[in-house]
Amino acid sequence: MGGHDHQHDHQGHDGHGGHSHAVAADADRRWLLGALALIVVFMAGEVVVGYAAQSLALISDAAHMLTDAASIVLALIAMRLSARPARGGYTYGLKRAEILSAQANGVTLLVLSAWLGYESVQRLIHPPEVTGSLVLVTALVGIVVNIAAAWCMSRANRSSLNVEGAFQHVVTDLYAFIATAVAGAVMLTTGFVQADAIASLIVVVLMLKAGIGLVRDSGRIFLEAAPAGIDPDAVADQMVADPLVEEIHDLHIWEITSGQPALSAHILVTPGGDCHAVRRQLQRRLREEYRISHSTLQVDHVGEEETDGLLQITGPTAAEPWDHCADAHGPVHRSGPHEH
Repeated sequence: MGGHDHQHDHQGHDGHGGHSHAVAADADRRWLLGALALIVVFMAGEVVVGYAAQSLALISDAAHMLTDAASIVLALIAMRLSARPARGGYTYGLKRAEILSAQANGVTLLVLSAWLGYESVQRLIHPPEVTGSLVLVTALVGIVVNIAAAWCMSRANRSSLNVEGAFQHVVTDLYAFIATAVAGAVMLTTGFVQADAIASLIVVVLMLKAGIGLVRDSGRIFLEAAPAGIDPDAVADQMVADPLVEEIHDLHIWEITSGQPALSAHILVTPGGDCHAVRRQLQRRLREEYRISHSTLQVDHVGEEETDGLLQITGPTAAEPWDHCADAHGPVHRSGPHEH
């Protein structure tokens, strides 16, 4: 059958609507709140001990734990906002609030790493007296607290870039405490006070790595890039391999938020082909092979053009290719000769 076939296909990831998603979100919030309580209580004690011991490593760890707490609070707020239904001009709702949160977490890691890097270099040049025993004991307690907090957060849904951002903060802090504990042991046994600054520099490198990853991944979503692991050209090749599909253009693949890929495309099928059957087949393959359950396909027959609301059959020629869109975005994918 001819004409335009605009069809939107979307189903929940759990296949049963939003109830199980809401239950999972509530569980995520409980785990995040547990991790937040552990971090805040320990951070307050660490600030006091850090100043008493004159340890930059402990103070930097406490500063990082403050960003851990902020990142979890931000994640909780973003989860609440993203759960709001779409309304008004926000046709996707506020799902990208979680990506804003992830990007904010990445940026704070980068800014904090720059400040701690500068302070660490200063302390390498002019090392102060540091109480190694206080540093060692506090760092060992910090390792236990961060393992507990990381375990709590690992129970939440880490496929969310928002939760992953907060989780990366806590894991980086765990590595930081390990480095600080080693530094405290070195200072206690050898008197090598520069170990404190060296431990801070190790933390800086870890923070840079985590921060760059979060900013890069959230930036890809904001720039509407295809999700990592999905090659748009490969997807188009799979779609155009259908015997009835002649051409695909205006193919767009992006992520609404982490774990929610979406696709839209203009499909031209061979004259006389069943547009609806082609569309259903393509959307089934997108769900099964690429986990893209949110797809919008415009399907037309080759040679059909609409003029003043009337459908005209023009028929392609060598001099008149099948250019349905005056300004198609991206490459045009055409099929090879099909056997019908």
